[in-house]
Amino acid sequence: MKRSVFFILLIALCFSAFAEKERDSLPVAAPDLQSKPNIIYILADDMGYGDLSCYGQERFQTPNIDHLAKEGMQFMQHYAGTAVCAPSRSVLMTGQHTGYTPIRGNSTGNKKPAFLPDSVITIAEIMKKAGYATGAFGKWGLGPVGSEGDPNKQGFDEFYGYNSQGLAHSYYPDFLIHNKERVILTKNHPDKKVDYAPELIHRQVMNFIDKNHDKPFFIYYPTIIPHAELVAPEAYMAKFRGKLLPEKSFNGVKYGAPNYKRGGYESQPEAHAAFAAMITLLDDQVGEIMDRLKKYGIDNNTIVIFTSDNGPHLEAGADPEYFNSNGPWRGYKRDLYEGGIREPMLARWPKYIAPGSKTDHISAFWDVLPTFAEIVQQQPPQDIQGISFVPTLTGKGKQKEHDYLYWEFHEWEGRQAIRRGKWKYVVYNVLNKEKRKAMLFDLDTDPGETKDIAAQHPDIVKELQTLMDRSRVPSSSFPFVENIK
Repeated sequence: MKRSVFFILLIALCFSAFAEKERDSLPVAAPDLQSKPNIIYILADDMGYGDLSCYGQERFQTPNIDHLAKEGMQFMQHYAGTAVCAPSRSVLMTGQHTGYTPIRGNSTGNKKPAFLPDSVITIAEIMKKAGYATGAFGKWGLGPVGSEGDPNKQGFDEFYGYNSQGLAHSYYPDFLIHNKERVILTKNHPDKKVDYAPELIHRQVMNFIDKNHDKPFFIYYPTIIPHAELVAPEAYMAKFRGKLLPEKSFNGVKYGAPNYKRGGYESQPEAHAAFAAMITLLDDQVGEIMDRLKKYGIDNNTIVIFTSDNGPHLEAGADPEYFNSNGPWRGYKRDLYEGGIREPMLARWPKYIAPGSKTDHISAFWDVLPTFAEIVQQQPPQDIQGISFVPTLTGKGKQKEHDYLYWEFHEWEGRQAIRRGKWKYVVYNVLNKEKRKAMLFDLDTDPGETKDIAAQHPDIVKELQTLMDRSRVPSSSFPFVENIK
């Protein structure tokens, strides 16, 4: 009898241990369905890897954003969708990298407006299906009002901000869009500009939290800060005026007056002060969001993610060398070197993300959709290239890794890049056979991509070129390498 009881207990213990091991190997998704986490995804515009003090910025501080790192996780190898705005955001919304996503450039090959089609499933549609209130506030640029790409037709209950990328070049626009209606900003006369768009947009974000704090909500907050033009309200300019001098230059050009209109954008001579002021304002806005969540007692049940859409820009007096905006990486906006696509990313989710943690997990914008889908317990689309990073966030389950990452850029005679493990393969002047330049870098030994070792590794170049050729499908709206003759 005693022996039988012993064997029964032994079997039970073994089964319990096996079950525990099985649970640990499964990805941990959301909390129970009774407490779906809110999700706020904040996307800066043209902010570089080094533009946050928690990533090394020394010219100014970002204490509120840094606090997300203190209370959450800092991603050290996170990548944007590509090196410019619209396609990077298309990648984010669809979970498809630039070889597949519907919008692959800032302008189409036939110069017609590009928009997300009805056929794609966006993050917002997944969240809406899961019972979330959904809002987008800031720069959209993925389809004009009334088109298939209208944010209200792509899963967002509410939209407020810039529908057009062109309009988003102005911080004092004549109007903004609220759902399908124009909001005329009558106070923005040439002599008296008082309606600073990022502040108007931020007010709508706060209103959305106020209206929806008692139910699950998803906020996509693509601010235009610090995209050119470089302009900030006087209260913020005063904090930096005269304190940031043009000690460095880019390609021999000292920024500030008289070069502050470089690139055709409006700006003003105090470009250094404006840049620091704009990011400081954004940092304050992040702090206000966190305070509002705490006011309603929902900060512990809200995932807050902060990142940027591509590397730092060079227009309107911006001086990424002075600010070390791209950190240790080579390249800027429009580059497929690390500086154009590697971005800061912070994620805060109390009880699930270990505070003060860092990860070297290699992730990208196309991973966000499947990650959010897993958190809200919805199936992601089958035709995506993204991989959920929930196991990285929670520290539980086995994290799947990408075999490779792929990017393409359609301007400046075309650029492509692929990363596979330590190898980074970059091709410039893709569309010009005479100027085409293929480069190979070992990111383990040369993270700054300073030494092209393609000649020493022809077998790896051949392998990655073959993989690159297989990493895309043709697009009638964005013709690319299929047009090479």
